[in-house]
Amino acid sequence: MDQQRREEILNFLNNWGQETMVKTVGIVFTDVSDDSLSATMPVLPRVHQPFGVLHGGASCVLAETLGSCLSNIFIDQEKSYAVGSNINSNHLRSKRDGIVTGTARFIRKGNTTHVSEIEIRDEEGQLLNYTTMTNNVIAK
Repeated sequence: MDQQRREEILNFLNNWGQETMVKTVGIVFTDVSDDSLSATMPVLPRVHQPFGVLHGGASCVLAETLGSCLSNIFIDQEKSYAVGSNINSNHLRSKRDGIVTGTARFIRKGNTTHVSEIEIRDEEGQLLNYTTMTNNVIAK
């Protein structure tokens, strides 16, 4: 993927939908390649659970956002759209503040089914969450 296409995709994703969950939790798309997509999310009180650590649901929001967007940017959007049908998220470590980075990669990119793995890591590269997601590609 050339640099111009990368910038077009990131610009589109970062400006797509202003009143969405993505904007609410502060997700920013940072990198895209031929088979992966990355984004950051700040760990602030708005994404904490009552014990003051990153809410598992917020990790799932980041993971599902990455998995869904990964599928949708690599299909013909004139003819199809991809929707999540399964998500399995493993919360491995807690985090109180800072920034987390998620990266989604295809495990399988078929014509009608995409399976991706999403890793969420902290600033030191420690794995906080490991998620797998299945998307169905549906004709419009």
